Amino acid sequence: MSGRNLIIIERKMVSLVVATTRDPASMNPATALLAKPGWQPGPSFQNIKSFVNEQVRVLQHDNSIIAEDDLDKRWEEATGESVNELIFLSKHTAVSNRPALTVHPIGVPHLREGEVPPQGGRPGWAAPPLPQMGPWLRLLNNIAASHNLLPEFEITLEGTHHGPVTNKPTMFVEIGSTEEYWKRQDAAQVIALLIWEGLGLGGGTAVGNWSRVGDKNKVLLGIGGGHYAPRHMDIVMKDDVWVGHLLSGYSLPMEDPSQSKPDTNSKGIGGTWKEAIKVAFEATRSAFPGGEILAHLDHKSFKGWQKNAIIGFLSEQNIKVGKPDDFIRN
Repeated sequence: MSGRNLIIIERKMVSLVVATTRDPASMNPATALLAKPGWQPGPSFQNIKSFVNEQVRVLQHDNSIIAEDDLDKRWEEATGESVNELIFLSKHTAVSNRPALTVHPIGVPHLREGEVPPQGGRPGWAAPPLPQMGPWLRLLNNIAASHNLLPEFEITLEGTHHGPVTNKPTMFVEIGSTEEYWKRQDAAQVIALLIWEGLGLGGGTAVGNWSRVGDKNKVLLGIGGGHYAPRHMDIVMKDDVWVGHLLSGYSLPMEDPSQSKPDTNSKGIGGTWKEAIKVAFEATRSAFPGGEILAHLDHKSFKGWQKNAIIGFLSEQNIKVGKPDDFIRN
């Protein structure tokens, strides 16, 4: 040895909770969260304010929630801390205008290179889904019930969609679906409590810590169905179920083959559906080290040729298909 002392500095692992001043469904939950004990002002960078409490950092910016790419890298460069995960607070819009509290992973894996994503992100990309998404969905349902928001508000997953770009495990938490509900203080309090309890602030135990459950647990990769993933929701609402990306039908563009070839194999079906499945699978696998990623198909949402092609492609990729009971621990 040279005689010099080797000094190893371990970077602090932190969770980022991101809000924008442009959106009451983003700022109101952030404000309610910051009203809880223990928060201190943190460093400001690139016109973004921050607040610090234990291992959690709340970031407030003035841009669209889907426009601030690479916040994880930018925070790491500014502070020297290492970002473990990101949780974005946002409004939700829907044609139905129904009040809802939603969670979902992000990405646009079905878009081709050169296409312009309509709501941020990068074509062919998906962020790793936050492993806590399943446990937090169930926690959200319980907190909403205890605050008398049910059945007025629907608690639901959404399919994978939009940006911003990040390569760390990420989840959006949203209040929908009109301005009346975006401004609801009771909904904001529920979301704030979800973050507080979910991240284990105030001396609690964090909810949904994948590293504590060990290897070999099964993780649901949702394929097909509508935007609110009802067939997948039925499974994820059960205890101890883990969920990754959710590819709704619109994220699986498939070119209809000749009607004379109803059993066309996957190689003959054009569109970006195969790329979307591969990207979603790899992102989910990266978020759940040691887990077994099983595809769960919404069979009724597919035509016969679509289902045959997808099942054939999953087999080619060595991606197992799971039945509902496969995800539920006995």
